[in-house]
Amino acid sequence: MHLPNLTLMTSEELKSELGGLIWKTATSLVHGGKVSPVQFMDYMLGALFYRFISENVTELCNKWMADAGIKNPDYTSMRDEDAENAKNQIINAKGFFILPSQLFINVANRAREDENLNTTLANTFLSIETSAINTPSEDDVKGLFENFNTNAQGLGGTVKERNELLASLLESVRDLNFSKYADSGLDVFGICYEHLIKMYALNSGTKGGEFYTPSEVSHLLAKIAVAERKSVNKVYDPACGSGSLLLNFNLVLGSKNIREGFFGQEINLRTYNLCRMNMFLHNVNYDHFDIQQGDTLKNPKHELEEPFDAIVSNPPYSVPWDGDSDITLINDPRFSPAGVLAPKSKADFAFTMHMLSWLSTEGTAAIVEFPGILYRSGAEQKIRKYLVTNNYVDTVIQLPPNLFFGTSIATSIIVLKKNKPDNRICFIDASTEFIHEGNKNKLSDENIERIYKTHIGKVEEKHFSHVVTIADVEAQDFNLSVSTYVEPEDTRKEINITELNARIADIVKRENTLREEIDKIVAEIET
Repeated sequence: MHLPNLTLMTSEELKSELGGLIWKTATSLVHGGKVSPVQFMDYMLGALFYRFISENVTELCNKWMADAGIKNPDYTSMRDEDAENAKNQIINAKGFFILPSQLFINVANRAREDENLNTTLANTFLSIETSAINTPSEDDVKGLFENFNTNAQGLGGTVKERNELLASLLESVRDLNFSKYADSGLDVFGICYEHLIKMYALNSGTKGGEFYTPSEVSHLLAKIAVAERKSVNKVYDPACGSGSLLLNFNLVLGSKNIREGFFGQEINLRTYNLCRMNMFLHNVNYDHFDIQQGDTLKNPKHELEEPFDAIVSNPPYSVPWDGDSDITLINDPRFSPAGVLAPKSKADFAFTMHMLSWLSTEGTAAIVEFPGILYRSGAEQKIRKYLVTNNYVDTVIQLPPNLFFGTSIATSIIVLKKNKPDNRICFIDASTEFIHEGNKNKLSDENIERIYKTHIGKVEEKHFSHVVTIADVEAQDFNLSVSTYVEPEDTRKEINITELNARIADIVKRENTLREEIDKIVAEIET
């Protein structure tokens, strides 16, 4: 196959080509098999992660040996007994330890001849996870490979069939040649992982949006939450999914400028494991992230770490929660200030109040919201009143439809701050700010920049944005729908009334003539 000239390819083109390569590899492995690409997601992602951490540890150890004066260092060929001497040092640096015999390349090279490959892999993964026990990285590594079940029936009805598929998987991932992409400065493993998660989300139907927020939306949220600062103390997402929202702060600020790291919580165990893997794959070290598993509303895990300078989230839309059936929640300092709880059938504002509570006085929260909470009455209207009258609402942005996986609804972004210099609220109608990509809509770089600059500058633009005061919103019964404040452009074709009346008169005249002729014909027939 003829490879394109790298000098003629842009970074985006290389990313696209790399994404196509990894997806083709994933789908070819299960072509004609019993397991679908979506079901195979955990295995492809797990194998890619296994290769990444193996190469990461190998690179580190080879550097150490080279610095010590050892010629041609090669951790992959070292004896396990010798590697054990550096175990604590490796765990301190990376958060886990991998024996040379258990490195991805060595297991993959032996895979076809290993009759107990499924057991070999299971023991290897367990060894990696348990290496962190009683160390600071224990919680970050524990259960990382839980989604990679080497004995699942979906891999094959017999051990031999499972091992054949596992061997093909390891060999395919081993043979992926990433050198030209790495030479171009791309974050190869991070890009592959993001693309796989995106494609699996796209092919997962309604469940796809549970673990992936489109990178363009994530980037917009991160830009808004950073608010042109050069650094923040720490970033947080209470419903972090696979971590795509949090990781966009790397692009906006750089990991070093997030001084105390990345914090997130995810209720789904499988997605929680994906998020931790995603952190490692994007070179966020174990001591710079804290991802926890559990129900954020009932059992928040980061009470000792709040407040946060930057909060972003795309929480689940209108999911049920305990609400007023739990009498303790109205006294919870996260929810009590509004004097009312979000409805039991719709937890959207519960997540919003939680994030506001944990936002620092200098911070910004950018939250994707289900549109109904912006205008519905009852408890949600009372919460909106609390947010507006206390001057926490900075901007409300109407997004285009069909951006997210699993739903075509047009969502909104609500931006919250505790340190607003005035009482103005900016409403932005970005419902037409998109380009088409496949069967989904997408925010382009130009779309993102226009929305962001309008938000930051609170710019007035006819049919696109409007800035109002708290009193204006109060006059609308605290309705926060963008359409209430931004008049849409009338794109209907202008009609010339005089010309239209003339056409109607002509039609009536011709109808009268036709009617007279019909009457004559009927009279002749009757005669």
